[in-house]
Amino acid sequence: MKWILAIPHFFVLLFLWIGFLVASVIAFFAILFTERYPRGLFDFNVGVMRWSWRVNYYAYSVLGTDQYPPFTLAEVESYPARLTVDYPERLSRGLVLVKWWLLAIPHYIIVGIFVGGGSWAANGSDDWAWSLGGGLVGVLVIFAAIALLFTGTYPRSLYDLILGLNRWALRVSGYASLMTDVYPPFRLDQGGSDPTPPAEDV
Repeated sequence: MKWILAIPHFFVLLFLWIGFLVASVIAFFAILFTERYPRGLFDFNVGVMRWSWRVNYYAYSVLGTDQYPPFTLAEVESYPARLTVDYPERLSRGLVLVKWWLLAIPHYIIVGIFVGGGSWAANGSDDWAWSLGGGLVGVLVIFAAIALLFTGTYPRSLYDLILGLNRWALRVSGYASLMTDVYPPFRLDQGGSDPTPPAEDV
């Protein structure tokens, strides 16, 4: 039923992801020449990822809430699924040439298994394929749906595992979308808040 209710979101997201791709191409050249991701484009792209994550969390990437996702790019503090990406003041010209198609390949393979087989890997950070994919997350969410249907409760360990797999995919999306030079960790974080990396001495 939720996938039917989410159809208006899928329709809007189709156009938002077209804008995301255009903004990413412009950002690529901006980073290449200025070492900066234009703030307006950055905020727009993070907003598209955030909107996609809310819909995925509501629908069949998690089934994590019955609260209908809001139609907005902005962060909504009251919604149970949130996504933030810190704005980078400087990005590497060299890394922008290789990170999305070369350095991220190991993650593409792993995340492709998690969230949609080859479709996610083929589309890189395109969350549209992710939202329609299956993979390990799709299988686990089916088990979660069965548990919810018959018991009315979401097994906590299953929820934490599904959330951890989605977190991994979101980190790779941010990296492949040129939003950070920090390489995604090969780590499955389950439950609680997303860990903050330790501060580096300057």
